[in-house]
Amino acid sequence: MGRSRRQDAGLLVLRAGTGGVLFAHGAQIVFGWFGGPGLAASSVGMERMGFRPGRPSALVAGGGQVVSGTLLAAGLATPVAGAVAAGAMAGAAAVHAPAGFFALSGGYEFPAFLGWAAAALGVSGPGRYSADHLTGHRLNRPRLAALAFLGTTAATCAVLRRRAAVLQRRDQRQDQDQDQDQDQGQDRHPHQHPHQDEGQTP
Repeated sequence: MGRSRRQDAGLLVLRAGTGGVLFAHGAQIVFGWFGGPGLAASSVGMERMGFRPGRPSALVAGGGQVVSGTLLAAGLATPVAGAVAAGAMAGAAAVHAPAGFFALSGGYEFPAFLGWAAAALGVSGPGRYSADHLTGHRLNRPRLAALAFLGTTAATCAVLRRRAAVLQRRDQRQDQDQDQDQDQGQDRHPHQHPHQDEGQTP
């Protein structure tokens, strides 16, 4: 049984909303639109979050959201757009994961929802009211969907492993610096033996 026009209309609404939010969020990063930080500040932020080098990471993250959001809204190359958006949101969710799930506490609720919605669109397809439908679904094949999600999963895992290694090295350096500061502090203020203070009463 094929999709009804109502289902196709629902996919159009979901694509427009999900793609629009992704585009806006990416445009904040890359272009500084909608009150966003822009590329320079985002590059510094990416470095702080462990994504190095910062500028290429910001370009990939923000640009990926801009492109995938545009494609999802248009319904063009929907499997690739959904996979790319899901990968970008997985990276964002990893940053927020230490704060838990809910957005109220700074958690990963928002990027997780966007990622799942984009992935669902990539799997389901865009529906009748889409550029993919107009082009005969040449960029909406099952094989392309499988390749897109496999490739994005591999790339996302590699990026997150690299970030984890960067953060681990950073923590180790901070621990070493703290140890050195403590050692230097002890050298500047050596412990005095009680018997060396002639004025000290027993």
